Amino acid sequence: MIPQTQDPVTNDGNQIPRTLAMAFAPLHKRALGTAVGLAVGLVIFLVTAVYLLRSPDPGFDLGLLNQYFYGYTVSWAGAFIGAAWGFLVGAVIGWFIAFVRNLVLAVSVFAARTRAELTATRDFLDHI
Repeated sequence: MIPQTQDPVTNDGNQIPRTLAMAFAPLHKRALGTAVGLAVGLVIFLVTAVYLLRSPDPGFDLGLLNQYFYGYTVSWAGAFIGAAWGFLVGAVIGWFIAFVRNLVLAVSVFAARTRAELTATRDFLDHI
């Protein structure tokens, strides 16, 4: 964790601003997966619960969620099953999004750093 009172120090001893360090900090995969999973599970539960309480005449065909979530039905038990499946699917999606974002960020920082080092040493042979 980055200390609250100091700016992070790079390998060459230079300090970078805290906001810049936080912008390039990696996302915590498990935390994002849990957050997205809870949100998706809660949405599926609430949609099913509202549908059961209001029972709209034309309504949505929520039974189609059974094609994606095994055991889901438009019932109170199905609302809990859908919430569990929603949490699982959302957690996997959130984890994957954080993983890909961290990977892309690491590769782009590596490429930028390598490009800067090559630019700095481009005229190295001219000095020999």
